[in-house]
Amino acid sequence: MNSPINEDHTTSSPTDLLIVGAGIVGLAHAFEAVRRGLTVRIIERDARPNGASVRNFGHCCITAQEGRYLETAFTSREGWLAAAGEVGFWAPEAGAVVVARSHTELTVLEQLSEKRGPDSVQLLTAREVSSRLASSGSADAAIMGGAFLPADLRVDPRTAAPDIADWLQKQKGVTIHWGTSVRDVHEGGTVVTSRGDFEADKVLVCVGHDLDYLFPEIAARYEVQRCALQMALAPAPSGYTLDSAVLTGTSMTRYDGFTTMPAADALRQEIYGHSPELIDIGANVMFTRRPDGTLLLGDSHVYGQTIGPFQDEWMTDRLVQEIEKVLGSALTVTQRWQGIYASSPLTSLLVEDVNPTTTAITVTSGIGMTLSFGIASETLSAL
Repeated sequence: MNSPINEDHTTSSPTDLLIVGAGIVGLAHAFEAVRRGLTVRIIERDARPNGASVRNFGHCCITAQEGRYLETAFTSREGWLAAAGEVGFWAPEAGAVVVARSHTELTVLEQLSEKRGPDSVQLLTAREVSSRLASSGSADAAIMGGAFLPADLRVDPRTAAPDIADWLQKQKGVTIHWGTSVRDVHEGGTVVTSRGDFEADKVLVCVGHDLDYLFPEIAARYEVQRCALQMALAPAPSGYTLDSAVLTGTSMTRYDGFTTMPAADALRQEIYGHSPELIDIGANVMFTRRPDGTLLLGDSHVYGQTIGPFQDEWMTDRLVQEIEKVLGSALTVTQRWQGIYASSPLTSLLVEDVNPTTTAITVTSGIGMTLSFGIASETLSAL
């Protein structure tokens, strides 16, 4: 799987499209390019997808986007389903359940349902929410209701990107160079790498939070920094089989679809009043079930130009404790990890022409999985 290509390719023939980075944004662009009959070359410094694309919830959060990103998210949804059909990876249209444990949380959901319509945001009673969370435990007695977001999708983050990469490598006109570092990108479509120079009609740089390594002036202009998150894995409680993503009140402080509701400020103040530490660490208390029956648990958010390797145990413990309360079941953590993605206070999506043949594309928020195929569709349509 994802084997490195080691020979020198200095004299290789030009391609229509060269993509720097084999994360989900780069792979989505490659998939869309193949569908349009273009030849594609991907340059990736690692031996397989290893960044934010495999360290997240596998939640395509369609409904909770806002403004222009909402349309992009729905286009992305179509792309994800098309890719799943071609590649064969797990992508159930399982939606998302948002749990409300206070009147204020429920009000935010009611306001979103009123804005988007009852089909897009289906309000649930406390009993309906608890029944969806059914397991050997008893769901939190504080649950007052919730909402079901049917448009949201699920994928397994640990296999989706690698599966797409494997599929791409088998397609005519596609080459992936693993274990290859990009040193420079010249106007005219020349990309200088550790394995020689490559030529392309168009170059897309999709390197996420490492944008500052190649184009520091662009990263500085957009005030791009790194966001580190802490996540964990645990076996699901006995009897828990829900494929839907499960979001909570803290999730409503993270996604623009919720934060633009009239009650959003009151909700943030309410959570800070009873659990200030969750707001302080930028918590998005949510969980998703993988096909193997394990739960992805998380997450916290810490920002900086350089992220240290040290994780605070109390953060993960606090997140897991909150999830256990929602489920009414104890969890046994078997893995912990750190994810890192790009963040900008100025935009959630950075698209910048470096020169006439090169464009840098970085999702500067935690919605890269959600928007990836929509961004790719928009990019390819504009070429």
